Amino acid sequence: MIILENRKLMEAKFTNEQEVEDLISANFEHFFGPSSIFVSKKTIKTKDGFGTIPDGFAVDLSARIWYIVEAELSHHNVWTHIAPQVTKQMLAAGRPETRQLLTEILVQMVTEDSSTKEKFDDENIKEIDIRKVLGEIFEKAPIIGMPIDAVTDDLRDWAATLKNDVKLWIVRKYIQFGDPKVIAYDIPEEYRPAFDTTDRESQPKSGIKTYDVFITDLMEEGFLSAGTELILTYKPRGGKQQTFTAKLDSDGSLNVLDQNFSSPSYAAIFCIQKAGSDRTTVNGWTSWKTREGKFLSQLRSDYLEKKEKDAEQAAPPDRR
Repeated sequence: MIILENRKLMEAKFTNEQEVEDLISANFEHFFGPSSIFVSKKTIKTKDGFGTIPDGFAVDLSARIWYIVEAELSHHNVWTHIAPQVTKQMLAAGRPETRQLLTEILVQMVTEDSSTKEKFDDENIKEIDIRKVLGEIFEKAPIIGMPIDAVTDDLRDWAATLKNDVKLWIVRKYIQFGDPKVIAYDIPEEYRPAFDTTDRESQPKSGIKTYDVFITDLMEEGFLSAGTELILTYKPRGGKQQTFTAKLDSDGSLNVLDQNFSSPSYAAIFCIQKAGSDRTTVNGWTSWKTREGKFLSQLRSDYLEKKEKDAEQAAPPDRR
């Protein structure tokens, strides 16, 4: 239950799959990353008809990966509904004409939508190179990205058998007690999936993935400390460059402009909106840096490297 002033919101079932689809379409950056672009099924057509079209495709320009997006409900049978449906979608996505169609749609979005163009600009992708970059991304196997209201054992078992990588995110719905028209949704923090098979072939010995790392982890290992100042510089389109300073609290939160934020991404989006941007998401780990010039993402990589070495040293010797 969620308490908001004198109101109580209780967890409720999604009305249908379309409600989940609409939630993802409106908030896709919170699942696939702030540098992602979403192509909904409304803009896609294939020769095989409606059955092979997923709920959308997402392209993460920063990570250079792409997703087949399929919103689901956990009461659907994995083996008779979800698995056959995703199999058809993977076959359709593997066809050259599908990837060419996605490329043309994305190129058109760049010319018609300033926020899409800004994402390419932020990744230093020049207009002349857009098709080349998209071609390189679409040469890779797509990740199956599935927002769903619950992750069952059958779903995990099926996902683990797929050749394609799979990410599952849990979404929840809440309605106000006594007034079900008041609705709130719970979506993942910092794009964090509930289940993820990426990097399974090179699983880190430490068992720690990038999204498992928090600011407090870096502080415990001495990469950061309470009172450390972090710098963010941002220049909105057509505006002046501005610099913001945040100070770390002992609990890992960031204080900036008399506001306290639990994550670097929340602090970063607050600052860039103050600077005049209308963006609603940003990767705080690649936005904030120390006064020595090291980004949080670099410190996180250093932390993961240290943990990996620690795990290797702690592992029992190979007696073969």
